[in-house]
Amino acid sequence: SGYINPVTTWSQSISYYSVRNSEKLHLMIARGKNASDLFPAVVKNVACKNIEVKKLVYVYLVRYAEEQQDLALLSISTFQRGLKDPNQLIRASALRVLSSIRVTIIVPIMMLAIKEAASDMSPYVRKTAAHAIPKLYSLDPEQKDCLIEVIEKLLADKTTLVAGSVVMAFEEVCPERIDLIHKNYRKLCNLLIDVEEWGQVVIINMLTRYARTQFLNPNMNVSTTEATAIVRRKPYVMDPDHRLLLRNTKPLLQSRNAAVVMAVAQLYFHLAPKAEVGVIAKALVRLMRSHSEVQYVVLQNVATMSIKRRGMFEPYLKSFYIRSTDPTQIKVLKLEVLTNLANETNISTILREFQTYIKSNDKDFVAATIQAIGRCATNIGEVRDTCLNGLVQLLSNRDELVVAESVVVIKKLLQMQPEQHSDIIKHMAKLTDNIQVPMARASILWLIGEYCEHVPKIAPDVLRKMAKTFTNEEDIVKLQIINLAAKLYLTNSKQTKLLTQYVLNLAKYDQNYDIRDRARFIRQLIVPTDKSGALSKYAKKLFLALKPAPVLESPFKDRDHFQLGSLSHLLNAKAGGYQVLPDWPEAAPDPSVRNVEVKESVRAVETVTARDRGPLGAPQNQRGARGAICVGWDEYKPFLSSPPPASDTASGSESGSGSEESGSGSESEESNEESESASEEDEEEEGKKKKKNVEKIKARKPVPESVQMFATICKPAWLNMQFLLNPLPVSVPQTIVPSGNLKTYELLHRITGEGLSVEYCFSRQPFSPDPHMVAVKIQFTNSATSEAKSLHVEDAKLQSGMRIKEFPEIEVLPAGETVSVVMGIDFCDSTQAANFQLCTHTRKFFVSIQPPVGELMMPIFMTENEFKKEQGQLMGMNEITEKLTLEEKCQGEHAIVQRVTTAANLSRVPCGSDKECRFAGKTVTSGSLVLVSVVTKENGAAQLTVNCEKMVIGTMLVKDILQALTQ
Repeated sequence: SGYINPVTTWSQSISYYSVRNSEKLHLMIARGKNASDLFPAVVKNVACKNIEVKKLVYVYLVRYAEEQQDLALLSISTFQRGLKDPNQLIRASALRVLSSIRVTIIVPIMMLAIKEAASDMSPYVRKTAAHAIPKLYSLDPEQKDCLIEVIEKLLADKTTLVAGSVVMAFEEVCPERIDLIHKNYRKLCNLLIDVEEWGQVVIINMLTRYARTQFLNPNMNVSTTEATAIVRRKPYVMDPDHRLLLRNTKPLLQSRNAAVVMAVAQLYFHLAPKAEVGVIAKALVRLMRSHSEVQYVVLQNVATMSIKRRGMFEPYLKSFYIRSTDPTQIKVLKLEVLTNLANETNISTILREFQTYIKSNDKDFVAATIQAIGRCATNIGEVRDTCLNGLVQLLSNRDELVVAESVVVIKKLLQMQPEQHSDIIKHMAKLTDNIQVPMARASILWLIGEYCEHVPKIAPDVLRKMAKTFTNEEDIVKLQIINLAAKLYLTNSKQTKLLTQYVLNLAKYDQNYDIRDRARFIRQLIVPTDKSGALSKYAKKLFLALKPAPVLESPFKDRDHFQLGSLSHLLNAKAGGYQVLPDWPEAAPDPSVRNVEVKESVRAVETVTARDRGPLGAPQNQRGARGAICVGWDEYKPFLSSPPPASDTASGSESGSGSEESGSGSESEESNEESESASEEDEEEEGKKKKKNVEKIKARKPVPESVQMFATICKPAWLNMQFLLNPLPVSVPQTIVPSGNLKTYELLHRITGEGLSVEYCFSRQPFSPDPHMVAVKIQFTNSATSEAKSLHVEDAKLQSGMRIKEFPEIEVLPAGETVSVVMGIDFCDSTQAANFQLCTHTRKFFVSIQPPVGELMMPIFMTENEFKKEQGQLMGMNEITEKLTLEEKCQGEHAIVQRVTTAANLSRVPCGSDKECRFAGKTVTSGSLVLVSVVTKENGAAQLTVNCEKMVIGTMLVKDILQALTQ
């Protein structure tokens, strides 16, 4: 038996029990138990070397550091050491704990830690630094200037993981510093689709406020008077940056997160032209199938929008019909929306719905329905009589609350045409014996007093009945009895004089001082005495003046002055931290502030991993791939007899290589001569200035051996093969071409296409109109007997964020002929299919192109040191490692390189070890780095490692390369 080290066994045992105990501790916290008493014992474990224990300890410390500040301060040196830990999760946790200690004495330490974390290689740590900024600001607001510098630095970060967090810090610390956003505006718009969901919400809300200060109102309407005064006013033209924001947020309406959809909806409501706002309606209606809490917030916003943009929701009227299972608050909000959407066309349908709702057992809902009927009658004159008759029928309802609410609404409607409805007033007067709801009794009394001239016989009798029960009535009813008595005294004093004095005497000794004061005031006003003032002459005018009919308005009418989707809008009151939505500027601010200066980089030479002949037989004449850049070409140029041709980015034109080699690694004399002559012509065009620079460089430094090797490798094979740059061995490595042909896929079978067959392949060449698109080469073959006309693309149905650049229309394709075209597709770094219609002059065919993950990349050149450095920064969650066994035919270096580069569009990276193959590339859309290494071991064993900024891309790439190496 082998020797067992007791120290090692003991330390492993301790680590195991530490992890187990830490997990139990967190289980206690999760169940709501107070574990703060264990703080001294837990904080000791922060120095433990076990990563799992450290993570758990840091989670605990974040929870209780604010409560146990003194004990946390004792371990502050350990937290500072944690900031230097190689593991990004430990560094982030240490910063999180440090920022949770709310003691002003450590503010300088926190400030220093945040500054260092803001420059950390890991985006996760930088994200944590952004989270720590508001904590430090709330602890010490005097640090604002220093924190703004950190925010400015983090705003320039190009990582999607950081974007949402730093914008949140910006909103908390310095929302007024809109100048910090100028240079980052376009970047934030373009990154928005890839930011995590809650980051999207924060960024969209911030960009909404930004756009209101930087762009003109797209809905500005010039009145007739202004139009005559300003005849030569220029028509409105939307700023391209304004359009960029609207275009990049629109796909997020399909987000699964309701908050993101709501944020985009409010952005379109506040920023978009009226003609484009309608796109948000369908997304908001979709959210109404969600939980009741989400429905409540969405309906609050829809109720506000439907007042100004009624037509937007009219097609979805039935979506707002009420279900019996809806909670009361949802029912009331749906009623509000239905009332806002009511017009002459749909009012009959809506009123039928309301009749059903009145039969509900939910009394609050029934009351709200009756009020909604009243609003419909007020807004639409054609149905006023119908609504009034329906409400009068409700007066015979057995439910007292229904009758009471009907009385209140009828009272408001009668004020519009009282002379036409004296019968209704008489009918309501009879209800005073039965209705006991104070508000309803008060409404009836007010109606009889206001229109007593229309019911001269009934009004005095009602006053007599009310005088009997005066002492038992509610205060609101007593006040209306006093008013009724006063009005009858002024219009029919013979019958009501004694009754009025009796009521006023009762009120004189009432317990409520409002009623006593009202009685004294009215007595002096209507009963003239020697002491009466001048007002008694105008008593009739005061009491019986014509009163305007009440306007029944929506409670959501003026809520749009709050930003939609905000807590302030929900509460209809300004909440803490709310940022007021700015007004549109009168004149457009300078748009150049958003221009980002691009520093002119050294002339770049581009390498190509594509083959000399495409899969469809046509020569690939395009120049080098733009993504594969050999940095520092100017430094090597003087030593090379024939520099590789660089693509003319200014004109965007493409030229042939003039070479049709098979890619075996050898160089023909013919291609040498062509290359040399081409370079001579380029040098003549460059002019005298560059020639002088070349002479200076030649005179300044001798030709190093590695540069001679670089020239030998790069010279004529630049366009046709993937080269190996390896300065370590003395001999030049052989150039390897992954495969003779690229894989071809069938897009349309000739039987389905009625004689037209279509194939496509990923050409692995740069797409010149847009470098962020993948070039797809499409070959049309007409096997039919007649010619095909007008071949083009229509109706592209793409996932959010994806774009397509159609190929130019092929006017005629004769029978038996073949033609190739190139189209560009921005797959947005995903393997989702691009669906579109392939059209001829007679037919339309639904087709789709789905890329393998390896075709979403473009090769880049890297030195060995650069590869190691970048790989060191993409550790942890960004690294995926798999072990595999290579077959005998795949154990050689040549076979590995061939299979990897066939599976993925990557370039070979030089390596000092013959047992390791390295490859580098970046994603076409976002430029995220992709690093691949294959390390071979004994007996065919190997280890595949993929480092990628996008974990999903990395995971899928590992599967494809594993399959390629093990088949």
